[in-house]
Amino acid sequence: MSQPADCDDSTPLLREDADSYDDYQDEDYKPRWRSIRVMYFTMFLSSVGFTIIITSLWPYLQKVDDSTTASFLGWVVAAYSLGQMLASPLFGLWSNHRPRREPLVCSILINLFANIYYAYAYLPPSHNKLHVLVSRVLVGFGAGNVAVVRSYVAGATSLKERTSAMANMSACQALGFILGPALQAGLSFLGEGGVTVQILSLQINMYTAPALLAAAFGLVNVLLVLVLLREHRVDDRGRQIRAINYPSEDGDELSEESEESLDQLAVVTSNVLFFIVMFTFAVFETIATPLSMDMFSWTGREAVLYNGIIICGIGIQSIPVFVAVKLASRRVGDRPVLLAGLAVIFCGFFILLPWGNQYPQIQWADVTNSTLGRVSAASNSSVEPVGCPYQQTWCQYTPVIHLAQYISSDVLIGVGYPASNVMSYTLYSKILGSRPQGVYMGWLTASGSGARTLGPVFVSHVYTLLGPRWAFSLICVLVLGAGILLGSVYHRLIPFSVHNAQTPRNN
Repeated sequence: MSQPADCDDSTPLLREDADSYDDYQDEDYKPRWRSIRVMYFTMFLSSVGFTIIITSLWPYLQKVDDSTTASFLGWVVAAYSLGQMLASPLFGLWSNHRPRREPLVCSILINLFANIYYAYAYLPPSHNKLHVLVSRVLVGFGAGNVAVVRSYVAGATSLKERTSAMANMSACQALGFILGPALQAGLSFLGEGGVTVQILSLQINMYTAPALLAAAFGLVNVLLVLVLLREHRVDDRGRQIRAINYPSEDGDELSEESEESLDQLAVVTSNVLFFIVMFTFAVFETIATPLSMDMFSWTGREAVLYNGIIICGIGIQSIPVFVAVKLASRRVGDRPVLLAGLAVIFCGFFILLPWGNQYPQIQWADVTNSTLGRVSAASNSSVEPVGCPYQQTWCQYTPVIHLAQYISSDVLIGVGYPASNVMSYTLYSKILGSRPQGVYMGWLTASGSGARTLGPVFVSHVYTLLGPRWAFSLICVLVLGAGILLGSVYHRLIPFSVHNAQTPRNN
């Protein structure tokens, strides 16, 4: 395939988006974008399915199985990401060889029935918490279709359209994270009793209704995919080419040539960068509640309420960030925006490092050893003890993190994360070019799911044993390493068409 004239060695590093490319708006333009919007909706529902039960998960587990421990809750939360990590490459491979309706419909149906399974987890006579665990694994497995969604949007957009489309998709994902808890809160009026549908042996209450609503959304999503989704594929300039699922001889030759000249170092680097971005945000999500309870002496209820408001604010803040990302990438390119996003994340965690001579309030237990000092709350008191638990020995020598530090960090991470997130997989899709991206997007999604699984485990252990200074210092080092990695391969993180034009061909 001929390359655009401006994609040579003189292509400016900061203008890799090829603004001079033309859009070929033929008769397939409207159907193509209609299908892309179906993918937006699918991404939105995927994030809603994750967050809509999060705030009620712990009390639901306690209700269905009183033997549930807090450590088991961690496994249930991680189950979603584990299921998604396993499924993403499989659905991606499937989408490379068959019409993408098939893996999409299959994955959505798995998600739908898994949510119904979750709503019935109270019904078996024993091992109810295991049924909740399995249902969340299956919900995550169904959410593996994110790889298909990303590969579809990447293949159906030109280079000029790609960043905007990926930013829109991330905005839909962020909107799902915002509305999920809001929908859960709106269904709390049902209470723990709710209503019982005798013919179905189904209790509809504040715990099961969100999962059933997610199942209803899934049914709508299946219908949209079946009715509106069509296979579309365009080249980097927006010209229609044969869909990857129905290749012609020319398409096969292009695919083979593309595979040979693909920059594998750029591919691996993009996966590593995406992993680090997702890892840092998973750490941020996980540590918010215990950190605020330890440092600000908030009760559990106050921590859930205030952090819920903060997370919702970050989600709302991310919407204008995505708009700004689209505008900035057009002016300076994708790589500088990604680098800037990592720098902002670094600043967000650096601000959280404790300094000064003021120390957090210690939450003492009722003990007989008088040398331990004051007793703030008796063990049999009905008042919830607040402060930094004395079992965490670092509480006694680590300076307090002030509320202003915490809020400033939230704002900065809320800017840096969405910018880095959307730029990392936008760059990735451009590096891959017009080849089938299902498997590659599957690995990218799996790396993100792995990060969301390992991040909470890492921070819970390091924070509990060593405190925030070590936990956030290590995150700063990790983000700094990501910036150095990006800088070292900066010149190779370019669209495939540019890389291919610069690579000498062997005749």
